[in-house]
Amino acid sequence: MATKPDAVLIAESVSQRRAEQQLNYTIFFTTIVVVIFIVMAFILNDELIIEESEEINYSQWKQVPLKERYNMDLNLTSWRSQLPESGPYDILPMTEHFVEVDLPASEQDAGYPEDALMHVALWLPDVEEGEKVPVIATVHPYYDFGTEVDDSNPNTIPDLGVGQWIFEEFISHGYALAQVSTFGSGQSTHCQDVKGLGEQIGIQAAVEWLGTQEWSNGNVGLMGKSYAGTTNWEAAQNPSEHLKTIVPISGSIGVQQMFYRNGSAEARAMGYDLAYEMATADPTTDDLRICSDDVFGPAMPVTTSLAAEFGGADWSDYWEERYHLGDVIENYNGSVYIVWGMQDWNVDPYHAFPTYQMLRDNGLTVRGIMGQWGHNYPDQGEVHSGLSSGYGEEAYGNMSRMDWAIELFNWFEYWLKGIGDETESYVQMQTHDGRWHLEETWPPEDMNWEIQDLSEWSFSGSSFVRADSALQIISPQFEEEIHLSGLPTLHLDVTTQGCNGGQIFATLRDETLGLRLGHAVMDIRYRDGGYDAKPVSPLFGSYTMLMEFNPLDVVLPAGHVLSIELTDTGEDYLPSTCAATGLSVDGGTFGMPLIDRPVEHENWFEVAHYNASAV
Repeated sequence: MATKPDAVLIAESVSQRRAEQQLNYTIFFTTIVVVIFIVMAFILNDELIIEESEEINYSQWKQVPLKERYNMDLNLTSWRSQLPESGPYDILPMTEHFVEVDLPASEQDAGYPEDALMHVALWLPDVEEGEKVPVIATVHPYYDFGTEVDDSNPNTIPDLGVGQWIFEEFISHGYALAQVSTFGSGQSTHCQDVKGLGEQIGIQAAVEWLGTQEWSNGNVGLMGKSYAGTTNWEAAQNPSEHLKTIVPISGSIGVQQMFYRNGSAEARAMGYDLAYEMATADPTTDDLRICSDDVFGPAMPVTTSLAAEFGGADWSDYWEERYHLGDVIENYNGSVYIVWGMQDWNVDPYHAFPTYQMLRDNGLTVRGIMGQWGHNYPDQGEVHSGLSSGYGEEAYGNMSRMDWAIELFNWFEYWLKGIGDETESYVQMQTHDGRWHLEETWPPEDMNWEIQDLSEWSFSGSSFVRADSALQIISPQFEEEIHLSGLPTLHLDVTTQGCNGGQIFATLRDETLGLRLGHAVMDIRYRDGGYDAKPVSPLFGSYTMLMEFNPLDVVLPAGHVLSIELTDTGEDYLPSTCAATGLSVDGGTFGMPLIDRPVEHENWFEVAHYNASAV
């Protein structure tokens, strides 16, 4: 066999060594990569194990996130929501106090002069000597001492609104409870200046007193529903530095705002001042106490309704003095937790919006919770069961928030004790069919307007809207589901019919189900919205009425149809003075505030709701 030359053998040997060397390098680097992947796998696996092990500890109930509370073992059958455990403190016996109030000359009692005193009933936790505590107070005129007419409990007994709940759930955790009677009610002296300057000054003085007592840590929170919610706004108009947070629950932002919507008057607007006085009156010399505003106050609803275009609402400063929100925005630096029922017919939810965003824009921390209940608290499951169809019934099964005690506890802990993380601003909103979604603000920032031309809808009935005729406008079928979240608009082109006024009440329905969804109302003299009236030409004057519906959060399923019924009046509003002739509707637009929240959207969340079946 022929042999290869040495040069060839050397070349082959070098080539083989290079190949072996490259193979070794490849094996080495492959081994390194494999080792790295193995190490990373262990690390990632450990992280996953750690994440899996960091499950929520529901026994630490104060730290459970909002969206996880429905998994907690809460009492879902109680008369109100409860905290998972009682605090360490006993409750000391109730004490009574009178707070002297310095009133300006304009607010002196005109009928039965005496010293102006606010009556306070107080419950304290039995804490160690030297330990100071914050106070949660509720203020209203409905406390009675029953000396002549035994119609309600005095403020020395915890009331069933705020008092009893705070007494049972919060005092043992180191909070004081104060129940305060407004001027002219209970054992508070002076006249009952319903929501006026005198009442405001009295409430503010009581807050100042609560924040400066030797047992107080200097922080006061106010909470209450209806009138007891309005007093929260009153306290914040010219606030004591000790007022740190308010929780107004269906508390009106102003008296005119409460009884009038775009110039249309609720029936109770007439004589409301006298109605409040009579509700708290007993036949004694106490009721000879008369505020100066009582002289012309009862006339204001009449002049506002009958002489609007001639400045009838401004013939005195009665309404202006009783508009609370403007002063709050200008003067208050604390936090606000707004609570409202989207089916509240006592104080309509338009008081809450755009109030929420106006306060946010002013730099305040503001939270809101809005369910489909009526004029009630969020956690009154048994009370909520009385809702009717189209007025909240469809949402009832998922409505009553039995985690609300935890929600308020964490709120008060931060704002009154400085414990925990700073509370966030957001709105918890419930749809008309019962689902809850979380929004940073409401209407949501990603809301888009879709304007429907009513000429593309079908008209049924007369084009005249008056006492004896109505008009129904029906939409085409909506091919896809739509979610209305905000205040829909209804801009109507109308013509007068021989009278210098007219009114339209609009009812929005899911026509497919025959289900009421919401309403709007407007007096044509207030056609631009708000509280400024304009004259109207009585004979064939053409105008555009810029109507706005009450806030609503409604999901219309695909394939359904909307309808808008136009009548002269509706629900609890007075008919127009021009109801006999009415208005002719010539067309217009319907504005839909739409958001996109598919089923998998992160904003939806489950809640711990009242369980009626377990009672």
